[in-house]
Amino acid sequence: MDWLNQLVTVVNDFLWTNIVIIMLVGIGLWFTFRTGFVQIRRLPEMVRLLTEGAGASPRKGHISTFQAFCVSTASRVGVGNIAGIAIAVVMGGPGAVFWMWVIATIGAATGFVESTLAQIYKAPKKGGGFVGGPAYYIGNALGSHFFASFFAVILAVTYGLIFNSVQANTIALSLMTSYGDYLSAEGIGIAVAALTALVICGGVTRIAKVVAVMVPFMAGAYLLVAFAITVLNITMVPEVLVTIVRCAFDFDAVLGAGFAAALMTGVKRGLFSNEAGMGSVPNAAAAADASHPVKQGLVQSVGVYVDTMLVCTSSAMIVLLTPGWETSGLTGIELAQHALTTQLGGWTNTFMSVLVLFFAFSSVIGNYFYAEVNMDFISRRPWAVWVYRFMVIGMVYFGSVASLGLVWNLADLFMALMALTNLVAIFLLGRFAFESLKDYFDQKARGIRAPEFDPKVLSSQRGILAWPRRKEEEIAQD
Repeated sequence: MDWLNQLVTVVNDFLWTNIVIIMLVGIGLWFTFRTGFVQIRRLPEMVRLLTEGAGASPRKGHISTFQAFCVSTASRVGVGNIAGIAIAVVMGGPGAVFWMWVIATIGAATGFVESTLAQIYKAPKKGGGFVGGPAYYIGNALGSHFFASFFAVILAVTYGLIFNSVQANTIALSLMTSYGDYLSAEGIGIAVAALTALVICGGVTRIAKVVAVMVPFMAGAYLLVAFAITVLNITMVPEVLVTIVRCAFDFDAVLGAGFAAALMTGVKRGLFSNEAGMGSVPNAAAAADASHPVKQGLVQSVGVYVDTMLVCTSSAMIVLLTPGWETSGLTGIELAQHALTTQLGGWTNTFMSVLVLFFAFSSVIGNYFYAEVNMDFISRRPWAVWVYRFMVIGMVYFGSVASLGLVWNLADLFMALMALTNLVAIFLLGRFAFESLKDYFDQKARGIRAPEFDPKVLSSQRGILAWPRRKEEEIAQD
C-alpha cells in the first residue's frame, strides 16, 4: 500500500498547492471586496447576533443560530488546533501565525457567503427543522444533481467515517499514553462508540444541545489556561508579537524559517483549521431557524475568528512564550504538552488528556451532524440513516483500536475535492448572498431591529424552498 500512499500524497500536494489554496485565497479576496469588507465592518453586528442567539430557545425540532454556531465550532475546533499549530510554528516559524491571521480575515468573508447561501437554499425537513448545505444549493439553485450527489457522498464518507475514525484514534492514543496501565484500546473503543451512539441516535437536535454545552466549556477551559500563561509572561508578550510580525516578512530564515515557509505554512494551517470555503460549515448553518439568511452568515463568520484568532493564537502563544521551544527538538502535541508542563507544572498532563478527549469527541459528533445532513440529501428513507449511524459507530470503534496510515492522506484528498466543488458553486451563486446582505442592512437602516427575509429581493428565486417564513414558524428570538 506504500505506492498508493505515495500517489495520494503527490496528488494532494498538487491539488492543495496549485489549485485549492489559490482558489480559496482568490475567491476570499473577491468576496471581501464585493461585500464591502463585511467581516471587518460588520464585526459588531456579528458579536451582537452571537450573544443574542446564546439566550434563544428554539422551537421543538429546530436549532437556534447559536446552536448551529456551536455545531460548526465543535467540528473545526479540535486537536489540530493544539498539535497542528505547534507543528506550524516549528515548520514555518513565528511568522506563520501572522499569515494565519491574514487568511482567517480573508476566509471570514467566504464563510459569510457560503453560510448565507446555505440559509437561502435550505429545505424544510420532515418532522420539523431544516437541512441544507452545498449539496442543496448545488442541486436546487445550480441544477446539477450529479455534483450535488458527488459532494454529499464525499462529505458523508470524509466527515462521518474517515475523520471520526481519526478523532477516535486520537482519543485512544491520548488516554493510553496517560493511563495505559489501567486502560485498553478495546475498552476505550467500546466506551467512545457507546457515547457516540448515545448522542447521534437522538438526531441533530440532540447533537446541537450537547455541543452547545461542550463547546463553551472546552474552549473556555483552554483559553483560560492560555490566558494564565500569557499573564505569567506578560513582559514577553510585546516581544513575541513583534517577532511574529517580523518573521512573517523575514527573508533571512530566522528561527529556521524564511518568508516562503512562514507564508505557506500559515496559509495552509489557517485554511485547514477554519474550514472557510470547504463546504462543511454550511451544513450546520442551514439548520438554524433564523429570520434572515444574513444572520447566520454573520454568526458563522465569527466562527472563523474564534477558531483562528482565539484558539489557534492561544496555542501559538503557549509555545512562543515558553523559553527554549525552538531548541527542544519537539513538535506537535509533544511540544504543546512540554510548553504547558514548563509553564504550569505536571498537572497539565491530566488536563491535556481531558482536553483532548473533549476536543476530539466534540469533533466526532460535530462531524456526524454534517454527515447526517448529507445523508438526508442522498436518501430520505429512515433506514438509510440508521444504517449509516451504525457504520459511524463501527468506524469510531475501529479508529480506537487500529493504526491509521493512508486514512489521513485520503481525507485530505476528499477535502480538496469538496473544496473545489463548493468554491465553484459559491462563486457562481455569490451575487445572491450580496443581495441578501444589502437587504438586511437596508432594513436595519430603516429601524427594523430583526429584519425578515423575503426572497423577492433576490434577482432569481430558483431553488428557494423554505422562504418566506410562515408565521407559525416564527419564534420570539432566533
